[in-house]
Amino acid sequence: MHQENKDILLRLLQQYKELGISEQIDYQKFYLYSIITHSTAIEGSTVTEIENQLLFDEGITAKGRSLQEQMMNLDLKAAYEHSMRLAHQHEDFSVEMLKSLSALVMKNTGASYNTAQGSFDASKGDLRLVGVTAGTSGHSYMNYQKVPAKLEEFCKQLNQRRNELSSLDDIIAKYLLSFDAHYQLVTIHPWVDGNGRMSRLVMNHLQYEFGLVPVKIIKEDKAEYIQALIDSREQESLEPFREFMIKEHIRNISKEIEEFKKTQLNIFVGL
Repeated sequence: MHQENKDILLRLLQQYKELGISEQIDYQKFYLYSIITHSTAIEGSTVTEIENQLLFDEGITAKGRSLQEQMMNLDLKAAYEHSMRLAHQHEDFSVEMLKSLSALVMKNTGASYNTAQGSFDASKGDLRLVGVTAGTSGHSYMNYQKVPAKLEEFCKQLNQRRNELSSLDDIIAKYLLSFDAHYQLVTIHPWVDGNGRMSRLVMNHLQYEFGLVPVKIIKEDKAEYIQALIDSREQESLEPFREFMIKEHIRNISKEIEEFKKTQLNIFVGL
């Protein structure tokens, strides 16, 4: 990973902190709403940030949006709220914890499946008992029989790295851990549906736990995001995905700072 991008991100985060952007009233709430909106948009939701604000705060449904996509957003909000509570309590990751979060993510949109291998219910966070492929590329994820053991291993390694970093003041290392967890979880692909939302949620969970500014992957960068995942898989290296995530965070933090400065200037001119 380019050291220059690490240095740029650290400078931007320091500026972000000095400006007190996150200290504005309701900023954290609306930032979370934005994370949720973009995460579901990557999965096909057309609900906007404003529509989600009305849905979440006032229970007003959006005209022209399907019940399915609005429930997807409500479910993800509930999952994030529970995840943030766990993050603040520094709960260790476990397979059961991940399944409980997946059950929230898929509560109203997950289906039940009857297969030759047995029955499972996505709305209850059950691990898949079938093979899955990625889009039109035909790439197949790992055999479902390997998933439970891989997920156990994922949690064990993640907890070890979390504990090692918890007492260190290494912002970049903490971000990299969250990016790696994102990539590794989506690679294991434990569920029949909701893997992308869960992987982004786990990434943000770690960032909340470490007190970092959470990363938001905006829907306009979906193609670049998916390509970074593919490049990391094909190159058998975390670097392409790490590099994309650092650049994405730089872009979004830069935009946040720019918008905040414009707002402050307008207030000053108005006075």
